[in-house]
Amino acid sequence: MTTLALPASRPPTRPARWLLGSVGLVLALIAAALATLSYGQVAIPLGEVVDALFNPAADTVAGRILRDLRLPRVGTAIVAGAALGLAGVLMQALLRNPVADAWSLGLMAGGQLGVALTVAGAAFAGPAALSFLEVFRGVSLTLGAAAGVAIAAIAVLTLGRRVGAVTLLVVGLMLTFTVQGIVSVVVHFVSRAGARVFGGWNDGNFASVLPAEWPLLAGVVLVGIVLAGACAKPLNSLLLGETYAKSLGTHVGRLRVLALTATVLLVAPVTAFCGPVTFIGLIVPHIARAIAGTARIGPLLPLAGLSGALLAVAADFVVHLPWQQHFLHLNAVLALVGAPVVIALLLFSPTMRGLR
Repeated sequence: MTTLALPASRPPTRPARWLLGSVGLVLALIAAALATLSYGQVAIPLGEVVDALFNPAADTVAGRILRDLRLPRVGTAIVAGAALGLAGVLMQALLRNPVADAWSLGLMAGGQLGVALTVAGAAFAGPAALSFLEVFRGVSLTLGAAAGVAIAAIAVLTLGRRVGAVTLLVVGLMLTFTVQGIVSVVVHFVSRAGARVFGGWNDGNFASVLPAEWPLLAGVVLVGIVLAGACAKPLNSLLLGETYAKSLGTHVGRLRVLALTATVLLVAPVTAFCGPVTFIGLIVPHIARAIAGTARIGPLLPLAGLSGALLAVAADFVVHLPWQQHFLHLNAVLALVGAPVVIALLLFSPTMRGLR
């Protein structure tokens, strides 16, 4: 197997550099969140936004718009973007592949299929099962997505030990296209009610999470973040190869299981609640490495989480601008940003040199 090693041999990160980068990302994220809360189909002055945030009991039109619509959406974007960014770091380190992420390697496709089969199964089982799915939508779709993501992740991890980076990427993309075809066929044969449940979810969005579902989304992602942090130190040794990692006492098999579990917990709830959100997990690890100046996993995790959250909120801001004629899809905005970044990385980044 030929794999593309990530640049783990760079000098250790200077704390001032990644701390400064983290502070800058936090400030940019706050600015993007306030802009998204303030501007949309209904413009709300920034003063009213701040007042509504610090005085949630005020029953005003602006307060209701913020509490019921914009705050949940921005919160979901922050959690989802951070989760996908962290998952991208884990996958690229675990596979030693700079083009690995949950979308490009088909993990989201697996989650997508799991959700589709969950909806289809409830629809075929009858109105009672569909009503149960509506009531317990969050748990049902998360479990379906987790099963699909886990199966796809195990398949990718097994295949990644036998083929090169480019072959693995092509297989992941073909898996994604195949699953999308299967999903279309499955949804075609369910009832209209079942198709509506699946509906706009398939395009990716941060606006579909209900207030009662938010603790489930944030809670599962939080567990994934904790496990990702536990993987940081042993993953550093794995960047230089299995033999080197084993010589340092790293239990590689156990590490793979732990990192795989963290990835599933990060990707599955985001896929279940927000749909297949593309490009964030692919480009954010590279942004984090550029800020940190290293491939060490410890500094990359917070930088990737903040960068992913910032990218997700910024994309959501563009989607919900007061466009006059058409509605923009989230993945369309992310593709317009992500595709040029990937092309630039392929052309100019030393990390991608082995793919050219």
